[in-house]
Amino acid sequence: MSNTKLIIEERAANIGNFMVGRLLPFKQKRMVGPFIFIDHMGPVSMNEDENMDIAMHPHIGLSTLTFLFDGAIMHRDSLGTAVEIKAGAVNWMTAGKGVVHTERTPERLRTSNKTLHGLQIWVALPKAHEQCEPSFTHVAADDIPSWQHNGVHFKLIAGKAFGKQSAVPVYSPLYFIEIKASDTKTVSIGDFLFGESALYILEGSITSDGHTYGPKQLLVAKDSTLCAFEIEANSTVYIFGGEAFPEERFIEWNFVASDKALLQKAKDDWKTGKFPEVPNETVRIPLPPPIRFGS
Repeated sequence: MSNTKLIIEERAANIGNFMVGRLLPFKQKRMVGPFIFIDHMGPVSMNEDENMDIAMHPHIGLSTLTFLFDGAIMHRDSLGTAVEIKAGAVNWMTAGKGVVHTERTPERLRTSNKTLHGLQIWVALPKAHEQCEPSFTHVAADDIPSWQHNGVHFKLIAGKAFGKQSAVPVYSPLYFIEIKASDTKTVSIGDFLFGESALYILEGSITSDGHTYGPKQLLVAKDSTLCAFEIEANSTVYIFGGEAFPEERFIEWNFVASDKALLQKAKDDWKTGKFPEVPNETVRIPLPPPIRFGS
């Protein structure tokens, strides 16, 4: 039998002046381990008059993980952080009880042609850390564990797996792994995984149990310990997952919580200006009307 429990196709979503491909949440699968939200950004080409400009917006109850394949984003937040993230590095911002940030095209690229391509991920915080103090960590590309095995390239972007640990300061047992192959290879890594697991195909294809899957598909596993597949030549896939939380998580706009009262408080605080602001930023994204994530 196939180990694939669910296949999720990317769905187009508008995040203001930028279109993305949404993977999570999905009506049949709201989370995979602690991963609660994943957007595939781009690839998009922008000219000298087009830039990414996401104004001040708040978060609670989660950590954001930004991982770029190409391009750059200037991150600024209410902690005073101002960091440019480039391809291969990781921005990890823990919102906890509340943080505000902006995401913009860096000044050095605003009047030139540029591209942007990457993943924007939210990782829900365990209940004991939902209201922790906010923090920010930037991990350079060279500091992310990477290795080769049987001609396959691995990178442990976050969490623990394969007896290795990423420098990204996660709050619960999880993993976020990049796998690349120049030639067709068999990958069998179930012994190194745990909890819930999903595989996202960025480019190329994989074959599992006689079925071939291609780009922009997210495959949710029935059993992470049975993770084995053939990766085709010139393919890149990402495997993520970990231990699921015992409590349900609720998501509304940019807020995640185990208690709906925390969501309501965050909405009220944003409307009444009680969140901290990002230095030298003046534009705030207003609270939108209620929406349902996923379809």
